[in-house]
Amino acid sequence: MHYEGNIIRPPSEANSILLQVTVGCSRNKCTFCGTYRGERFRIKPDSVIMADIEFAARYCRRQRRLFLCDGDALIIPQTRLLNILQAIRERLPWVTRVGTYANAKSLQMKSLEELQILKKHGLGIGYMGLETGDDVTLKMIDKGASAELMIAMGQKAREAGFKLSITVLLGIAGRQRSQIHAEATGRVLSAIDPEYVGALSLMLIPGTPLFDDYQAGLFPLLEPGEMLAELRSMIAATNLSRGLFHANHASNYLPIKARLPKDKEATLALIDRALSGKIDLKPEYLRAL
Repeated sequence: MHYEGNIIRPPSEANSILLQVTVGCSRNKCTFCGTYRGERFRIKPDSVIMADIEFAARYCRRQRRLFLCDGDALIIPQTRLLNILQAIRERLPWVTRVGTYANAKSLQMKSLEELQILKKHGLGIGYMGLETGDDVTLKMIDKGASAELMIAMGQKAREAGFKLSITVLLGIAGRQRSQIHAEATGRVLSAIDPEYVGALSLMLIPGTPLFDDYQAGLFPLLEPGEMLAELRSMIAATNLSRGLFHANHASNYLPIKARLPKDKEATLALIDRALSGKIDLKPEYLRAL
């Protein structure tokens, strides 16, 4: 495989074939993210992508899923993306699902019909980084999209038939807007109604604008109990028809895996026990991105 730069993928794609079709992220401005700093976004040549598919055809016969790396594969022009999906279907017929990151920008660039065609050609799940449903915080972190656009694009992906996994970020709003962020994020998640939600706890990365703000005393990093209280408010404000809400990422202080709405009250009770000191939280040295 021809890998360039930082290769990232969702935790649920740990055992997938990682096919890098783009390098970097087309936006690359989010103040908390250091993954692609200094990396110019580009789509890899078709010849390289097809060679990697041939490599997977020979050496990756046990993996049943494939993930299109890096941060913005969906932005590839429709004809080229369809050719890649067609090659995956022909050369890797045992692959049952193809996934990709799907941000508001790339979803907005595709029509509903185009997304539906991609779905028919094997693209089964999109991973959207919402981070927050609070417009003030979205602007502060330079996400490049409003809450309403996030809702519209999430609903568009769902209408096209994609499964949708949405990531939210505990602590990203700081202390003053913590509860506003939690409740607004619950509202956006409820409006999109994704199959999966993954909550991560903010870990500051040296070299990012948000880390610089923290060091300058302009951005407060929440204490573990404050992050947990934020998570509680977020889950309380989230109404899914039948979705999994995960907060079991390595960055989180309390691992949670809940099916909403069935497990909602039990999950809130679990968080309350942790907030009252009856359940130990993960120590700082065990947290990781």
